[in-house]
Amino acid sequence: MQKLIINGGARLEGKIQINGSKNAVLPIAVAAAILGDSVSVLHNVPNLTDVRTLSAVLEGLGASITRKNGSLYIEPINRMEYEAPYDLVRKMRASIYVLGPLVAKLGRAKVSFPGGCAIGPRPVDLHIRGLERLGAQVEVKRGYIYAQAERLVGAEIDLIGQHGPSVGATANVMMAATLAEGTTVIQGAACEPHISDLARFLNAMGADVDGIGTSTLTIRGVKQLHGTEHTVISDDIEAGTFMVAAAMTNGDVYIEGITPPQTHAVSEKLIEAGVQLDWDRTGVRVTTPGQLKPIDVTTAPFPGFPTDMQAQMMGLLSLASGTSTITENVHTDRFIHAAELNRMGADIRLEGRKAIINGVSSLSGAPVMASDLRAGAVLVVAGMAAAGETTVSRIYHIDRGYEAIEKKLNSIGADIRRVSDSE
Repeated sequence: MQKLIINGGARLEGKIQINGSKNAVLPIAVAAAILGDSVSVLHNVPNLTDVRTLSAVLEGLGASITRKNGSLYIEPINRMEYEAPYDLVRKMRASIYVLGPLVAKLGRAKVSFPGGCAIGPRPVDLHIRGLERLGAQVEVKRGYIYAQAERLVGAEIDLIGQHGPSVGATANVMMAATLAEGTTVIQGAACEPHISDLARFLNAMGADVDGIGTSTLTIRGVKQLHGTEHTVISDDIEAGTFMVAAAMTNGDVYIEGITPPQTHAVSEKLIEAGVQLDWDRTGVRVTTPGQLKPIDVTTAPFPGFPTDMQAQMMGLLSLASGTSTITENVHTDRFIHAAELNRMGADIRLEGRKAIINGVSSLSGAPVMASDLRAGAVLVVAGMAAAGETTVSRIYHIDRGYEAIEKKLNSIGADIRRVSDSE
């Protein structure tokens, strides 16, 4: 395994380009590989562990996937494989996306319960409920989800869960409904930018999805979908992470390839905390003219503050001049990184779903461990802002969502080395 060694204290300065969205490319690749009847080409695809893992899942189902110059060429499944086994699915939660499309295209599916980050339980009950409303028979046994239906039939489906709309269930049910007979109306649909990008991709394949970007999606089923060419939207979470990195290092960084609507909630909170954002047509310049200010943050489904930026914002607020709070309303057990930040000199106290952050004047380098993707990201960012050396281990979590993060950050002034654990 590998780790990152970070020499902190450097000021980030320069231009950095944002990659395509991991959260968008995963369901889009599933749709291309399972629902389409001809080759699709996806552009602006990041070279991430999660993308490679999902590609292996889809190839196991019979698809052919080739990567070339940042694009994926996806030839749909060419044999009647309907099982996504544990050995592949256990590595990432997004593998659950194959469930609905397999039932819609092949009439049956056997999908292992998925794995991924250790940030608390994220049940699949809404995925199952949605497919059952479309007429599928679903059974859970021995760690697998079995689903079958001669033909899915459109229905009205409510996908509001305990903590609001389900992004995964919205994607899964929407994909399945494109080949269902009749009209499906999804109430309480997730509105995240990558869900809208998936809907646009499905329409380019010949689907009929209305209400894109709203909480009500109307999908009129069609008999078949064809391949298409599509450019994946840029990654709003990567952009938000680098905004925080610029602010925590008192930097001057231009982040290229992102638009204001994708990062609205994060941008609002950064500005409230004293960060200056100057937007133009192609991106945003991030500077911090004064001391960071304490603020209160509550995570919520889009267009609220994203849970995937909670860890990074905690790192930023650890250097603010006062007491801040973060309330996590989306995922339970997503404060594991607080203990690691405290190892670096932060002052963070947890009370259930709330983190109380007393700002400190500086952080100090320390050996820390990534517990999940975004927790790993904040430790890298905090390491750059800290005095001395920080070693971040278990960085395979980071590689799931950030392509060569050390190379990007080094290009704007960071001092980060990737080494093997034995070094």
